[in-house]
Amino acid sequence: MKFAIRPYHPSDFCALYTVCLKTGDSGQDATALFRDPELLGHLYVGPYVVAEPELCFTLTADGAPCGYVLGTRDSARFHAWCEQVWFPVLRQRYPLPSPDDDSADARLIRNIHAGDPPEPALTAYPAHLHIDLLPVAQGQGWGRRMIETLLNRLRELGAPGVHLGVGKRNTGAIQFYERVGFHRVLDADAWIAYGMKLDPVQI
Repeated sequence: MKFAIRPYHPSDFCALYTVCLKTGDSGQDATALFRDPELLGHLYVGPYVVAEPELCFTLTADGAPCGYVLGTRDSARFHAWCEQVWFPVLRQRYPLPSPDDDSADARLIRNIHAGDPPEPALTAYPAHLHIDLLPVAQGQGWGRRMIETLLNRLRELGAPGVHLGVGKRNTGAIQFYERVGFHRVLDADAWIAYGMKLDPVQI
């Protein structure tokens, strides 16, 4: 099987939503958890590939997408864009569920309505990223290469730091982020924020 990293192309859109769903339960397949299979992608893929496609990279196996890394160089600006462009349509499509609905769909729909304002404790790391790889691509060094690809692009754009969030149940991802150089910045009840300072590119 031949793997390759390439820039995101709009034809990858649906495939990346599928990768997001199949890794959406702390790295495991979340397909069985959701009635609407698009919800995870609406939060963690769609706005990034639409707003900043130049910061999205696709991992392929024999030409077929099997992973991605994507992000934004400025979380505050990205949040403002989502509030103006991305979330209004989704909030019309997905009305707030009843308070007693504790399904996985309802929780994500509430997140859509709440938005995702930047965490003040992470202002020194204004960029952020998401990375997901299907099992076929894991354990072979591609995750590290994907991270390095995006970090190099962020350095070129002058981002001073980058962060990411990971659920505490996802122990494999926690170990991976620490191996590639991220350090803990915020330890919340159910998730951890990791950060990394980025040295500017020397010209």
